[in-house]
Amino acid sequence: MSAPGLSLYRAASTALKPAARWLLNRRARAGKEDPDRLTERLGQAGLPRPEGALIWLHAASVGESQMALTVAEALLTQHSNAHVLITSGTRTSANLIARRGLDRLIHQFPPVDAPDWVSAFLDHWMPDLAVFTESELWPNLILAAKARGVPLALMNARMNRKSLDGWARWPGSARTLLGAFDWIGAADQRTADGLSRLTGQPITHAGNLKLECGLPTPDPETLTEAQALIGDRPVFVAASTHAGEEALIASANAHLLASHPDALMILVPRHPERASEVADILSEAGLSFAQRSKGETPQSAQVWLADTLGEMALWYALCPVAVIAGSFIDGIGGHNPIEASRAGSAVITGPYVDSFADVYAVYDSHDARIIARTATEIAQAVQTGWSDGDNRTENARAALDALPGGALPLTLSALNRLLDQGLPR
Repeated sequence: MSAPGLSLYRAASTALKPAARWLLNRRARAGKEDPDRLTERLGQAGLPRPEGALIWLHAASVGESQMALTVAEALLTQHSNAHVLITSGTRTSANLIARRGLDRLIHQFPPVDAPDWVSAFLDHWMPDLAVFTESELWPNLILAAKARGVPLALMNARMNRKSLDGWARWPGSARTLLGAFDWIGAADQRTADGLSRLTGQPITHAGNLKLECGLPTPDPETLTEAQALIGDRPVFVAASTHAGEEALIASANAHLLASHPDALMILVPRHPERASEVADILSEAGLSFAQRSKGETPQSAQVWLADTLGEMALWYALCPVAVIAGSFIDGIGGHNPIEASRAGSAVITGPYVDSFADVYAVYDSHDARIIARTATEIAQAVQTGWSDGDNRTENARAALDALPGGALPLTLSALNRLLDQGLPR
């Protein structure tokens, strides 16, 4: 690591290994890590390496894992003797990958980004190609793979302005780390331009892979049960809420209840571990609620607190209107509306959607979302979605059709080229 920032990072990640072990054990006790697979986070493989070519895809959580699964399925079809290893950092994503049941597909939890644990991981798996997703940039992992001669790709690269500005403050580190990749495919033009400035090299605007990837579907039996619990009540979902947003959305729900006393809000915190905090907010707002993680059902509740992981497809399937959070407070950047639109939910957001500015620009050109800022505006937007949802969802489908396509074949072509040509090992 020649860049001072990366050298400092390497030293810090080594010194903090005892703290990392403590944190992993604490997360395991809280159910956030799989206690039976905790050694994988220390670089100790849970499975043997298969013979032949091994393509490694690294994803963060559920959304990136769904994308990785689509790419993995295509690569496995094209390379009948290869195996694909997907690493992802959450138990929910691990379950998603396991449920797909693809032959020649392996899942592991990634090692914590400490040099020794990274080396153990790479020594065991010896990938023939390493593919990172979006903004999953772990310096020790990337540079150690590069030092071993592993071809590296960054697919669906996506960074908001805040992230790009942050990297710009460490230009040497940015050039070293990003320059390790043999191919980068940017999801949007802003990222392509920003990474070009950071690396001094042209970056391919490949397009958004998530537009071409399959989306998770809810379990039919669970969906039927939930529909029976809700019945004919008007319902909407507040999806992926962050701290500071729940009070606003609770106030919006109180406005709705004045005119729709039987309305139900399904509130899905971005981080379910905040459930007790969110419950306190709902109580302070005078709203009755049922807590999903406790098996409580919402028949007599005004809010269903969906403090579980991996059920977003269920909530979108249930709700004709989706308030996509992460967009009501500046600095979060918003969340992706594609899954909601494909499920047929009318989309409402706040004004702050910088992380998905390209997608929302197309949505706005097709009048495919409603922007709300205050509790009153959110309540009015939900009512509009209930009354005019069909038009909104038709507009959203047109917006999705208008978004640039072709990211998947372009990405597969680049990955196959790297895999076929190889690099000196």
